[in-house]
Amino acid sequence: MLGGDTAGDEEPLFRPYAVTGGRSEPRFELAIETLVSSSFIMEEDLAMLTPEQDAIIRLCRSYRSVAEISALLRVPLGVARVLVADMVDEGFVRIHQPHLDEGRPDLNMLERVLSGLRRL
Repeated sequence: MLGGDTAGDEEPLFRPYAVTGGRSEPRFELAIETLVSSSFIMEEDLAMLTPEQDAIIRLCRSYRSVAEISALLRVPLGVARVLVADMVDEGFVRIHQPHLDEGRPDLNMLERVLSGLRRL
């Protein structure tokens, strides 16, 4: 994926913020529990994806939270948020924001996130 692939190699092979153009904040608010899914992408668009975008699209074939994307790609949360927000703007992924009732989070969504984090 994005980091080193050899066992015990914890040092990434790139500078994480280089893939975001130095940006540390996404273009719009993106909560860590926001669920992300891949959009349908035309064959010619697939060839133009960066390795990071390709990895996110593959991960998001099933719903993933922004936090899961960050953990699975072994990149800082801020980098994952910027990459996902950019991909939303480009139409590569869709986001599914949680709907809060009177300031209370959706318990089903929280249970799904917790379950996903436990699987990591």
